[in-house]
Amino acid sequence: MKSINSGIICLNKPENITSFLAVKKVSRLLGVKKAGHTGTLDPLATGVLVIMLGSCTRFIDFLPESDKSYTARVLLGTQTDTLDITGAVLEKRNVNATQNDIEKVCRGFLGETMQVPPMYSAVQKDGVRLYDLARKGIEVERKPRKINIKQLNIYGFDGISFYMDITCSAGTYIRSLASDIGEKLGSGACLTSLCRTAANGFGLERSLTLDEIERYIKDGSIERFILPVEDALSCYESVTVSSAQSARFCNGGALSLNRIHKEFENKLYRVFSPENVFLGLCEADTESGILKPKRVFVSGE
Repeated sequence: MKSINSGIICLNKPENITSFLAVKKVSRLLGVKKAGHTGTLDPLATGVLVIMLGSCTRFIDFLPESDKSYTARVLLGTQTDTLDITGAVLEKRNVNATQNDIEKVCRGFLGETMQVPPMYSAVQKDGVRLYDLARKGIEVERKPRKINIKQLNIYGFDGISFYMDITCSAGTYIRSLASDIGEKLGSGACLTSLCRTAANGFGLERSLTLDEIERYIKDGSIERFILPVEDALSCYESVTVSSAQSARFCNGGALSLNRIHKEFENKLYRVFSPENVFLGLCEADTESGILKPKRVFVSGE
């Protein structure tokens, strides 16, 4: 296999594995020293895990906060400490809800609402991860955060469980959503399965399983699944600079706006060479008249 220096690969993460371990497995298979994901999935969850490879890891912080989509299965009548089926059961209640009851309650969660992050989450409190506190039996007050549920469809209700398809803003906890729905129904609830179907503009149809990655490496076709970093940064307008300016930019030097034939605003831009090679991200400062490098792409890193 030709060495993979950088790029993006979308993993269809398997169940019962952490996102950190999933990234480690992928980087080992590809022979890449540096790799990082763009958004954690719980061990229970499967689905789209966008992994940045090599020099692309420099751009993780600049990815736009795009909506994410999920398919989840919710079990009514059971409350757990983790808000999913992997946790310790705290309470069992009777379920008297109908499909109409569930749909009516779910409509109340559409749009912008406030959500309290679960204790078993990577949110930090005074520099400590909440899940580290939760494992010690410590529960602390969490500030509600604004989320936006843009789509919430309910189906497959069998009397105690149902499926829901969700499209929501980044930072939404589906476990908390399921638990809150259960509380509104008076029965409590927890997640029994969760699949992320879209994240950062990439869907399941572009995601590979670990077995598929290994197979495509062996047959020499894995490179066609490695996406360029600029695909994930398409929200930023592009600017093409000269060969001399390209060399200066790649060495961390600022560029003069009046030497580039383009109208600029004070925002980030993708920078390309005359050969249409992606060079990195810059920030325009119209007051000082310069383009300041924010991240330089080093393809062989």
